[in-house]
Amino acid sequence: MTDLTKGSELKTILYFSIPILLGNLCEQLYNVTDTAIVGNLVGTKGLAAVGASTQVVTLTVALSTGVSIGASVLISQLYGAKHFQKMKSVLDTNLMFTSILAFVLTLFGIYYANPFLKQLNVPQPLLPEADGYLKIILLGLLPLFAYNTLANCLRGIGDSKTPTFILISSICLNASLDIIFIAVFHQGSAGAAMATVFAQLFSFLICLIYMKKKYPQLSPDLFHLKWQLKTLQKSLAIGLPAMMQQVFISFGFLVIQFLVNSFGTSAIAAYTAASKVDSFAEMPAVNLGQALMNFTAQNEGAGKGKRITKGGNHTLLFSIGLSVSISVIIYIFAPVLISIFNRDATVVQIGQQYLHIVSVFYPIFGAMQVLNGILLGYGKSLLPLIASITTFCILQVPLAVLLSHTSLGFNGIWMAAPFGWTAGFLMRLIYFRYLLKRKNSKLHLI
Repeated sequence: MTDLTKGSELKTILYFSIPILLGNLCEQLYNVTDTAIVGNLVGTKGLAAVGASTQVVTLTVALSTGVSIGASVLISQLYGAKHFQKMKSVLDTNLMFTSILAFVLTLFGIYYANPFLKQLNVPQPLLPEADGYLKIILLGLLPLFAYNTLANCLRGIGDSKTPTFILISSICLNASLDIIFIAVFHQGSAGAAMATVFAQLFSFLICLIYMKKKYPQLSPDLFHLKWQLKTLQKSLAIGLPAMMQQVFISFGFLVIQFLVNSFGTSAIAAYTAASKVDSFAEMPAVNLGQALMNFTAQNEGAGKGKRITKGGNHTLLFSIGLSVSISVIIYIFAPVLISIFNRDATVVQIGQQYLHIVSVFYPIFGAMQVLNGILLGYGKSLLPLIASITTFCILQVPLAVLLSHTSLGFNGIWMAAPFGWTAGFLMRLIYFRYLLKRKNSKLHLI
C-alpha cells in the first residue's frame, strides 16, 4: 500500500503513475499485438476485420468502467481515512456486479454480433472474419472485467506495480499464443482472439492468487462474495457518470467506425493501425490523469486540500511538456509507426495523414486529462460526463459526419477530433476555476 498524502507532490504522483503507465500500456498491447501480428501474417483484410469489430468490444468494456472507477475512488478515500474494514466490502460488491454484467453482455453480444456488424456497414467480404473474431473476444469479458476490478482495487490502495507485472507477463503470453495460433495452426484473426482470451484469463487468476497471499484481509472469496446494495450505490454515484461518459463515447466511435467502413478495406485497415498508435500516444496523459485521481482522492480523504492544488498544478505543466515531445515524435515517425501494422502503401499513406492531423493537438488533450483526474478524485464526475458527451457526441461526431461527405473524405473524420479535445478542455477549465474559487485555492492554471 502506498500513502499518497506524504512527500513531494509531483514526485509522488510520477512514482505512482509509472507502474500505472506501464500497466495501461500493457493493456493496450493486448489489442496492439493482435493487430500487428494479424496485419503482418494475415494481411490487410485480416487487419480490417479486427478493426471493424474492435469498437463493439470497446462499448462492452465501457459499461464496466464506471463501477471500476467508483470502486477505485472509494477504496482510495477509505484508505486515506484509514477505514480498512470497509474496503473489502467495496471490492466484493463491485466484483459481483461486474461479473454479472460481463456474463449478460457476453450472451447478448454473441447472439447479436452478426446483425450488429452489418449495421456498422462492415463490407460483406470482411463480415465472416469480423464476426468470428468478435464472438471469440466476447468470451473473455468475464475474466477481463474481474481482473480490472481487482487491479483497480490494488491501485486504490497504492499498489500500482503488481498489475503492471501481471500485464507484462500476460502480454508475453498473448504474443506467444498469437504466433502459435496464427503461424502454426493457421487460425487467422480467430487465433488472435483466442490468444487474447487466454491471456485475460491468466491475468485474472494470477492477480487473484497474489491478493490472497499479499492482502488476505482484502482478497475476495469467489464463492462467498458479500453483496451490499449501499456500497454499490456509493460506487455508482461516483462512477455512473464516468460509465455513461464512456458509453456515449463508445457509441460515438461506432458512428465514426461506420463512416470509416464506407471508405473500404484500406481505410479501415489504416484507421485500425493509426488509432492504435494514437492510443499509445495518448496513454501518458491518460495515465497522469488516473494517478492524479487517486492522489486527489487520498488527500481529500486526509483533508489536505493545499497538497491537491499544488500537485495538480505541477502535473499539468509536466503533462503539457510531455505531450509536446510525444507530438513531435509521432509527427516525424508516422509512416514508420503505421508500417509496423501493415506495409501496404495505401494503408501507410492514409494512416500517416491521420497521425499528422491529431498529433499536433496532444498538449491540449494532455491538459484535459489532468483536469479530468482532479475532478474525478474530488468526486465531481458530473461535469466530465457533460463535457465528454457535449464535445464528442454533439460536436466531434456530427462534425466528422459532415466533413466526411466533403472533398476531405476520410481526412475530415480525423480533423474532427482536435475540435472535440479543445472544447472539452475549455469546459473542464472553466468548471475547475469555479471550484477553485469555492475552495479559496491559490492555484492558477494556464
